[in-house]
Amino acid sequence: MTYKLPTDSRLQQPSFLFGVATASFQIEGARDSRLACIWDTFCATPDKIRDGSNGFVACDHLRLFREDVALIASLGVDAYRLSISWPRVMHADGSLNQQGVDFYIALLDELKAHNIKAFVTLYHWDLPQHLEDKGGWLSRETAYKFAEYADKISLALGDRVYSWATLNEPFCSGYLGYEVGIHAPGLKSKAYGRQASHHLLLAHGLAMPILRKNCPQALIGIVLNFTPAYPLTDSAADKRAAELADEYFNQWYIKPLFDKAYPDSFANLGEATPTILAGDFAIIAQPLDFLGINFYTRAVYQADAEADFQQVDLPDVVRTDIGWEIYPQAFTDLLVSLQQKYPLPPIYITENGCAAADILTNGEVADQMRLDYYQQHLLAVDQAIRQGVDVQGYFAWSLMDNFEWAEGYSKRFGIVYVDYTTQQRVIKQSGLAYRDFIQQRR
Repeated sequence: MTYKLPTDSRLQQPSFLFGVATASFQIEGARDSRLACIWDTFCATPDKIRDGSNGFVACDHLRLFREDVALIASLGVDAYRLSISWPRVMHADGSLNQQGVDFYIALLDELKAHNIKAFVTLYHWDLPQHLEDKGGWLSRETAYKFAEYADKISLALGDRVYSWATLNEPFCSGYLGYEVGIHAPGLKSKAYGRQASHHLLLAHGLAMPILRKNCPQALIGIVLNFTPAYPLTDSAADKRAAELADEYFNQWYIKPLFDKAYPDSFANLGEATPTILAGDFAIIAQPLDFLGINFYTRAVYQADAEADFQQVDLPDVVRTDIGWEIYPQAFTDLLVSLQQKYPLPPIYITENGCAAADILTNGEVADQMRLDYYQQHLLAVDQAIRQGVDVQGYFAWSLMDNFEWAEGYSKRFGIVYVDYTTQQRVIKQSGLAYRDFIQQRR
């Protein structure tokens, strides 16, 4: 079985890039060879992680990376998206930890030996704990520390990297981490969430010219996640609720990149209004070589008398194992709407995937829901391209089952099954279909 797309689809062309994605904290393990990060602290806090687990071992990727790169190569993909662990490559005094740097050099060289392009994300949520202790993303200084980190690690890794992304999903770092507290560091304040988000975007802007100078041959950009907002009904009140939710959760992170401003509802923040210095938006709105877009699901909203909007869980819809509605039309709608709203650079779909309750049976994993999910969402990308959106690549999330943040190891997103006791890897049916699709395309 393989994925089916129209023969005239751009996704069928050799120039379209297919990849798989992971993140450092979720797979690397080897906690003893790096500094503590905010997720170590969060995992050690009672009742924060669903299964009480942590990232100390995870998928043991630090030890098994050569086997994992061979696995990636066996899938026939063009590219691999990974993230650098800031606390693995930097000492607390700001100097490079050469042991950590050497791991990434070896990993990148292994990818290069297999002709796999490296898409590297500098920040996928694992802020060093010593920086959090000094204010974390609530402190403007952290944005400058990030720029120093970007400078040193990009020089150290050099031309091994095909593409650099500054941040992965600043919404999750800012909103989930500092505003509602369900991600590390677990703070709960609207003012904190807005301020952290601003400093994250500032960090992105500060790092962009540094990466351009150090790595002139690489593609430089940022990765944002979007959960398109739909009104429950056609009423004006519900439509306005969806519009406000879209501003707050989605446009908040992209509008400053292109329009040098936050959405109009910024004016309504009151005491939660973040401190913004003169010139910040000029720093943030650096030219992008690409925009990474992560998409999983949509959200539905209705008007609420006390709040601007209220999310509604629809009955009788198909959901993944993590509870997210499967609604591929939202993927097309999202891409087309962003294209209409902003002067977008080329786009890479940097994450798209599905959590399923996978079971290994007789050496196989029959993950039909995930297989169907990828089929539907590849078609949704194809539809967006046909409507003029410049999508140049697609990364499946994720390469392998891993530590799924607040869900621990209870949710599986991988196209490769991981037995966490033995560290055995088994390609699932969705992964075999992905491999066969890429081979067939060639």
